[in-house]
Amino acid sequence: MAIIEPIPLDQLNTEKLASRLERAQELMVPDTLFIQIMAHAPGYAEALFDAMYQSHALGNVDHSLKEIIRVRLARLAKDDYFGGLRSKKAIDAGLSEDRIEAGCGDFEADDQFSDAEKWALKYAKLMYTEPKKLDTAYYDLGKTYYTEPEIMELGAFIAFHYGLQLFMRTLKVMPLSTT
Repeated sequence: MAIIEPIPLDQLNTEKLASRLERAQELMVPDTLFIQIMAHAPGYAEALFDAMYQSHALGNVDHSLKEIIRVRLARLAKDDYFGGLRSKKAIDAGLSEDRIEAGCGDFEADDQFSDAEKWALKYAKLMYTEPKKLDTAYYDLGKTYYTEPEIMELGAFIAFHYGLQLFMRTLKVMPLSTT
């Protein structure tokens, strides 16, 4: 049971949250449960959902790659809530659970990932496990695969999602359903 109980859907301010609830049901990351919990602080519910949606579903970095990174980070954070969610957009684009598992495992030795994907997956890992390795040389290598705006997109995505995953873990939130 979650430490902070979700607000029932029929008690939410649907005037402000209706479009966000629809987008949550379409993407499933975050899902409506995230909005229901965050709705205890309505302004934050709106802003955090918008930022999560922007960072995950939009942008120029491949959504399926960001989905693999997101699940990898959830596991690193030991967050069962975000770790149990799957993006409908990524699944519809062909992302399989096997590929997610590979990205959460020994991706560096896995030929199914391009050098660019390996760089991004390692970036996500190093940001929290060995940040001193994210030096000029590491970013220069990243620039051979990604533009600077894409590196900023990845970095902000990684930092934002991992932080929220840690927060949700402390609340002991479990996903409503998995895909």
